[in-house]
Amino acid sequence: MKKTVASIFCALAVYGASAQQPWTLERCIDYAIENNIDVRSSRLEQYQGELAVTEAKDRFLPTASAFAQQSFSFGRGLTSDNTYADRNTSGFGVGAQLNLPVFQGLSAIRQLEYSRSSLRALVEQTEAAKDDVTLNVIGQYLQALYAGELLQVAREREGISARELERRRTLFEAGRIAELEIYEAEAQLASDRLAVVQAQNDSTVAVLDLAQLLNLPHTEAFAIEPLADEMMPLVSPETVFANALRTNHSVLAGELQQEAAQRNVSLAQTGYIPTLSLSAGLSTNYYKTSGFTNESFGSQMRHNFAQSIGISLNVPIFDAFSTRNNVRRARVNLESARLRSEDTRNRLYKAIVQAYTQALGAEKKLESARTAAESSKAAFEAMQIKYDNGRANATEFEQSKSNYTNALAEAVQAKYERILRARILAFYNKD
Repeated sequence: MKKTVASIFCALAVYGASAQQPWTLERCIDYAIENNIDVRSSRLEQYQGELAVTEAKDRFLPTASAFAQQSFSFGRGLTSDNTYADRNTSGFGVGAQLNLPVFQGLSAIRQLEYSRSSLRALVEQTEAAKDDVTLNVIGQYLQALYAGELLQVAREREGISARELERRRTLFEAGRIAELEIYEAEAQLASDRLAVVQAQNDSTVAVLDLAQLLNLPHTEAFAIEPLADEMMPLVSPETVFANALRTNHSVLAGELQQEAAQRNVSLAQTGYIPTLSLSAGLSTNYYKTSGFTNESFGSQMRHNFAQSIGISLNVPIFDAFSTRNNVRRARVNLESARLRSEDTRNRLYKAIVQAYTQALGAEKKLESARTAAESSKAAFEAMQIKYDNGRANATEFEQSKSNYTNALAEAVQAKYERILRARILAFYNKD
């Protein structure tokens, strides 16, 4: 118990030390895969599939059993001369039985093939669960970075308003502007500070959502590192889909489930096939009747020792349509597996085409947003000069500032939209 408590404290200490360091995207993905409940559940299902394969192999083994029995009889009973008399009897017997399946109608072989196909499908399902977690982490990680950059935009807007308020106070003290403009600047700064608070909350919630997605035991001091500012090249959806059909674990799992369903049909059909088994046994017993001279226990056990061997053939003639119904049910499951596999392919193609289209749109939007941001920045700087020289009013100044900060926000949104869709395409396009 002391060692367990000590190991827990050591683990928490290591986590506390590592939590101070910003988490990379790769670290988040690895941690989520290792601790995600869906992935862990899939691993348990995979383990059950491994047990099913072991159980199918064990069906080829013989079975052996031993028995011992003791009986007592009291009162009147039938004697050897066909009369009834009061007597007490007792009997004791021991034995062993061996059963060897010689031919099981191919059911054991087909059960093993079905179990192996099911296990391969479960392995792919576990990998598919990891893929789902990876995509979710990527999306939430980028959402957290996006919220962080929007916070910087809000702070930039707040900084401009704060500097403008100080400038107006200086002008007011010099008697160049009215006091009303001071109040307007203070109101604008308060509004921008409220926007910063809202952006800070959004950023905090986005990081917290990521931490909860990772299933972290604690979220204090959790922070993430920014990604390298690189634009992954876009690959055509046809190329990505062709590669995904070979490597995507959801698609592979669907194909293996279809294969397992086909083998299950063959397994159900073994109900029509006869079976043959071999049995052998050893037994001996001791019998005692009151009022008679009985041979000793050891002598009876030696004299009554018997051996047996037998062979049994079971030919199915009519099983109340049980096998027929099992075959029909297996064929329905096969068709269902085919439909699910086809649906998985269709949804994968739709996701790839959608990601590619959205990436192209975000790319064009990003180019326009960056141009707009540069133009609006230049326009804002020019407007600031005009406003300082009294050739523009406060409304025009605030409009120019809003145009500038809105353009920055749109550029940030387009940037992360492009990064997310490009990473999704790259994920599906992996070898």
